[in-house]
Amino acid sequence: MPHGGQPGQAGQAPHPGQPGHTGHAPGAARPAHVGQPPHPAPPRPAAVPPHHVVPPPAPAAPAAPAAPPPPDTTGHVPLPPGGPVAAPAAPTAASAAPDPATTTLAVLLIGPAGAGKTSVAKYWAEHRRVPTAHISLDDVREWVRSGFADPQSGWNEHSEAQYRLARRTCGFAARNFLANGISCVLDDAVFPDRPVVGLGGWKRHVGPGLLPVVLLPGLDVVLERNAERSGNRRLTDEEVARIHGRMAGWYGSGLPIIDNSQLDVPETARVLDDVLTRSLASPPNW
Repeated sequence: MPHGGQPGQAGQAPHPGQPGHTGHAPGAARPAHVGQPPHPAPPRPAAVPPHHVVPPPAPAAPAAPAAPPPPDTTGHVPLPPGGPVAAPAAPTAASAAPDPATTTLAVLLIGPAGAGKTSVAKYWAEHRRVPTAHISLDDVREWVRSGFADPQSGWNEHSEAQYRLARRTCGFAARNFLANGISCVLDDAVFPDRPVVGLGGWKRHVGPGLLPVVLLPGLDVVLERNAERSGNRRLTDEEVARIHGRMAGWYGSGLPIIDNSQLDVPETARVLDDVLTRSLASPPNW
């Protein structure tokens, strides 16, 4: 027998099946016990392919153009632009004249101090069946508090400028009301001997569709009504008489004139409706 062939001889590995044989090489991991599931292997990270280049981020989309500014609004109701009111067209034979009680109108009441312009205009506006605004020149003029130029203390360039500014402001307001379907009635002491500054100015501010009507009661009635006034709206008797005399120049002008000496405010408003009906049927030349 060759040397070292004896069983149990030193340096000889045990034969498989012999006691003490493990069935694996020395240093290898010990197998799991029978009946026990093997431990799962941890997941291996995905391999990154060689020379992998991360693409750059996509360029940002161009900014959208800025939205146009919203139109001029009051709350959420858009306002159409105000423009001059057109002259009313004379009705043809086949069409009837518009009803002044339901038509959008621009009316200018002319008269001296104490003629009842403000009272009639306010009553007429309140009792119409369509929306109507009363725009008082004196009220707008008195918005000026500091530096108010009172003509009673002397008519000068400052009081004249404030009257012009008030008329222009009233004209802007009237055009905006009319553009939104709201009628307007304005009142002013317009003199016939100053057509460019007076009636011509209102025509420029509001438009050729403005319907002027003159309230001209007798001098005694005007003096009595003026005496009931207070503050800077009360004039001297001499000033009232002078203004009334100048207003008499409206006779023969072609404008409709209402002598409301014997009429109260509601009666004068009804006569005003009749006058406007005729003005719509046959617009005055002015």
